[in-house]
Amino acid sequence: MSFEVDVAKRLGEAEIAVSFASDAGVTALFGPSGSGKSSILNMIAGLLTPDRGTIAVGGQILFGEGVNLPPEARHAGYVFQDGRLFPHLKVRPNLLYGAGQGETAVTLKEVVDLLGLDALLDRWPRTLSGGEAQRVAIGRALLSNPRFLLLDEPLASLDRARADEIMTMIERVRDALKLPILYVSHNRAEVDRLAGQVVAIRR
Repeated sequence: MSFEVDVAKRLGEAEIAVSFASDAGVTALFGPSGSGKSSILNMIAGLLTPDRGTIAVGGQILFGEGVNLPPEARHAGYVFQDGRLFPHLKVRPNLLYGAGQGETAVTLKEVVDLLGLDALLDRWPRTLSGGEAQRVAIGRALLSNPRFLLLDEPLASLDRARADEIMTMIERVRDALKLPILYVSHNRAEVDRLAGQVVAIRR
């Protein structure tokens, strides 16, 4: 499944513009902080409307040519830098929140096994390390039965050991589930390890 993105958006004094096509397992948007990488992800997710352009994933137009699908119709699994787990729910209900249906949906057991979450299921988010919380956030995104994944700086707040752990999890997801992944980072080592194609974003 491929990403085809050609969009522009003015935010304040800056214009964010990008054009790329990729069918790599992981496509990275790489560039310095403040260059608009997260805004591009938000346009693809439907959280920010481009001023012009087109967005298509797997041949389906999400934006452009008179189309502007709402976020819930785009079926993106979005993982933010801080995980954004629900603090009032333990890990198991966090994972199952918004779980998808259908023949292609992965099961809780499949996600738990893939990401090594079994020992975390009955814990509260506040008791998790940063790496554990990100594994749960990735699992929750996978259980929503997404067509593609958007990962916004998922390693930015982690130490090197935890970051390496999450990169291994992302590689497992890439290889086992074959979901197209758009990965935002300003870290060259992460991009070199994970991405099959790199899109450079500049200020």
